[in-house]
Amino acid sequence: MNRPRGVVAAGHPATVAAAEEILRDGGNAFDAAVAAHFAACIAEPVLCSLAGGGFMLAYQNGNKPELYDFFAHTPRQKRHSSELDFFPITADFGTAQQEFHIGLGSIATPGCVAGLFQIHRERCTLPMQRLVEPAVALARNGLAINDFQAGIFEIVAPIYLATESARDIYADPDNREKITGGDQPLQQSDQANFIENLAREGEALFYKGEIAKTIDTFCREGGGHLTRTDLEAYNVIKREPLGLNYRDANIFINPPPSSGGLLIAFALDLLEQLDVSELPLASSKHLQIVAETMDLTQQARIATHLDDAVHPDAEQLLNRDFLEKYRNQIRDRAQSYRGTTHISIIDGDGNIASMTLSNGEGCGSVIPGTGVMMNNMLGEEDINPAGFHQWPTDQRMTSMMAPCLVLFDDGREIALGSGGSNRIRSAILQVLSNLIDHGLTVKQAVEAPRIHLENDHLSIEGGFDQHNLNELQKTFPQHTLWPTRNLFFGGAHTVMRDGDNFSGAGDPRRGGVAKLVR
Repeated sequence: MNRPRGVVAAGHPATVAAAEEILRDGGNAFDAAVAAHFAACIAEPVLCSLAGGGFMLAYQNGNKPELYDFFAHTPRQKRHSSELDFFPITADFGTAQQEFHIGLGSIATPGCVAGLFQIHRERCTLPMQRLVEPAVALARNGLAINDFQAGIFEIVAPIYLATESARDIYADPDNREKITGGDQPLQQSDQANFIENLAREGEALFYKGEIAKTIDTFCREGGGHLTRTDLEAYNVIKREPLGLNYRDANIFINPPPSSGGLLIAFALDLLEQLDVSELPLASSKHLQIVAETMDLTQQARIATHLDDAVHPDAEQLLNRDFLEKYRNQIRDRAQSYRGTTHISIIDGDGNIASMTLSNGEGCGSVIPGTGVMMNNMLGEEDINPAGFHQWPTDQRMTSMMAPCLVLFDDGREIALGSGGSNRIRSAILQVLSNLIDHGLTVKQAVEAPRIHLENDHLSIEGGFDQHNLNELQKTFPQHTLWPTRNLFFGGAHTVMRDGDNFSGAGDPRRGGVAKLVR
């Protein structure tokens, strides 16, 4: 039997199909990831945009993993708040509402275009014009909005109806005050033309050429911070991933200045002190330990002022004495009883790409002539903990995004990551533990119900045995029982290679799909 060409997991069938097409054409995992990113901008527009940011953890067999940081960067100069186009909208989640801030004053310097082209130069084998073909076809021919994407559109409809330029793309043609539905394909001809031009002319078009000039004028006249100087100065940063050993696995994850990988590493260090593999999965004691680990991680996050730091300090959080304080607590306790998407790809030659992407929720404005929605990273409360308009100038922003790679001593390889704002760290932690501690298959590990603890409030996903929740609910009286699986708990799209055997799982909570490519 021929060895598979690879395995892909992502948040939309069209995103996976783009990667599959490129793998079948002889591309490697990085070619497929670039093509999938472009396609996700069309198929998952609320979660992914060429004017957003992200990270990719790259591994080529026998070489050290590398992290490409192409996340958003704060502008070099700050306008007074009275000059800004910056305003709140309310997103309706049905059971809850949340305020987001949008407008041109919420835009940080985007990094996706720079990231894609640097990855292409250093890792890819096929021409960029070939890699954009699936996305261009999707945009030009139109793509029906599936149920999951339609649901997200409804939640953030005020953003995608905020301006005439956004309504031109995303409003119902028969009622411009209503978001488009799934009755007819969403066509994005401006974005198709822009992607083709970008592939032909390179990233200079976006950062130094016509598009940079357009963004500069757009923000200067409309009330934004971003200037052509910000775009010209943007650089992708290559970082050494944060590495740790857990049981029989070597884990590599997004390092500082992002905080998500650091918090996951801290939680894993606590879990390693306990042989949770001996406890039945989702048993009362197992859930108690996982929840206590999340609680202590949150305490450590506060104790180290991690939310106040521009660039979190790994040495502080993972300091031996500091960790021991929390290890002792978890030993004692155990004995007593935002819009984000992810793409995971492993190819047949052992190349691995784990890529997490975000546009915030989008700022509500589209770059004229491109069909591209700009980010609202400066309006994201999660990554502006000191308050709006308090961000330091000319700094790479922190993020909870944590693309992850696992290399086992027996040769198995796993790539995973998740969307879900602050739930990213709890989703990845639980999937990792399911895989490493409990030996679940990828599908089982991803689909198992989850919990999430934040600000002393425990969220419990539907699917657990109520008998096993009784003690947990007593320990955490502030809790919410969700009736079913829910996108709130992240979207951990995961792939695995074990010799010539490949497997994957797209997280059903976020419309995920996985495909074995032969």
